[in-house]
Amino acid sequence: MLKKESEEKKPQGQERPEVEPEAKKELKRDVSKSKRGKIQKEERVKERPKKKKERGIWGILNIYSSKNNTILHVTDITGAETISIKSGGQVVRSQREESSPYAAMQAAIRVVKEIRDKGVVGVHIKVRAPGGHNGPRYPGKGAQAAIRVISRSGIQVGRIEDVTPIAYGGCRPRGGKRGRRV
Repeated sequence: MLKKESEEKKPQGQERPEVEPEAKKELKRDVSKSKRGKIQKEERVKERPKKKKERGIWGILNIYSSKNNTILHVTDITGAETISIKSGGQVVRSQREESSPYAAMQAAIRVVKEIRDKGVVGVHIKVRAPGGHNGPRYPGKGAQAAIRVISRSGIQVGRIEDVTPIAYGGCRPRGGKRGRRV
């Protein structure tokens, strides 16, 4: 009886219209279709073959290139452990050819063979010229040749940066205010 009384008190305009059973089925179909679509998309994503990541060591290749020689030094990522070190002087016989691009290329080829055997997959390159107070700020001829060989060898190259030391004024020269008088 209580239910009938509460139904009688409601005005007729506020009653909820009943949804027909057919309309309910259509709504369920729409929802199920959308769910199916999402599931199919998710399945498609799962079906794609995953790329295999190459597991290996990354290192740092320090290239010191002056007008007299080119030195290639590969370390681990911390820089504490040496993996390989070669120079242009180990490749050619005469001293005047130590700094040549050919010597740098041959040294780079030997470095690549050695670091591949040790499991190195990629390197970050740091190029250094003599720099400092009296040295030139540009690297020698061998640096570019060595970078070219390493990038073509199949080893991944991360960053290439210049770490040449730069002089910032330095100490006050001898000789006093008016300079050294000869």
